[in-house]
Amino acid sequence: MEQGLAENTLAAYARDLDRFARWAEAQDCDLVSCRRADLQRFLLSLHEAGLGPATVARHLVSLRRLFRFLVLDRIRPDDPSEGLEGPRLGLRLPKALSAAEVERLLAVPAEPAATQPAARARQLRDIAMVQVLYASGLRVSELVALRLEDVDLEMGLLRCRGKGDKQRLVPLGRSAAAAVREYLQQGRRRLLSGGRLERGWLFPTARGRPMSRQAFWKKIAAWGRRAGLRARLSPHGLRHSFATHLLEGGADLRSVQVMLGHADIATTQIYTHVVMDRLRHVYKQHHPRA
Repeated sequence: MEQGLAENTLAAYARDLDRFARWAEAQDCDLVSCRRADLQRFLLSLHEAGLGPATVARHLVSLRRLFRFLVLDRIRPDDPSEGLEGPRLGLRLPKALSAAEVERLLAVPAEPAATQPAARARQLRDIAMVQVLYASGLRVSELVALRLEDVDLEMGLLRCRGKGDKQRLVPLGRSAAAAVREYLQQGRRRLLSGGRLERGWLFPTARGRPMSRQAFWKKIAAWGRRAGLRARLSPHGLRHSFATHLLEGGADLRSVQVMLGHADIATTQIYTHVVMDRLRHVYKQHHPRA
């Protein structure tokens, strides 16, 4: 909390440490006396339980933070997690939609046959959310947390709060700005009633609360199926598409890093692999001596 980590990160660390606490109790092992071998056995138990390498690696990060804290507070003299290696993570290339697939997605209504006022209001909200997601590359947690004052339609800018509660400004394209404007003029008031309008969320539910990440995941997955996309669509898929299409269009990596809100440019460099794969494909198809 002192480092300003995101709520989702804190919740994940809490779950990891709770799991370790239950395992340690079953093994008659306590925090003061447990050794490196005990931590290795715990990580092995996670692997045997079927958890993926990334999840096991995150458990190790949680343990490292815990034992560093215990050493700092002089609860124990040594850190048994020091030098402990986690599973090797293979390079996972992000799955991005093609520009044609994005156009096909945005051409499909968010809800079929939305004729009732409430249904039409939800449709306008969901269309605006998807337009903003692709136009800005926000994380889904950043999208659902947007407030009315975070959007400047005249300037074409969004202010969002990313990991570590860091704020950044992101450009908003004409198409997304038009979708948000239409939603604000024709949908948001119909979506809400009474004093709920005063709560200030940009994309609220009918109860005036911000939409949950899980609810939006379900919406966009169903939308992708209606658009006939082969792979299951996720909010992160549109974020990947945003970054990939920018790089394919000639944007520099540093600009994409700033817009995505990556603290380290090494995180952004994964997208160069996606672009290179597509360049190789184009080269093989079109060069006479490929």
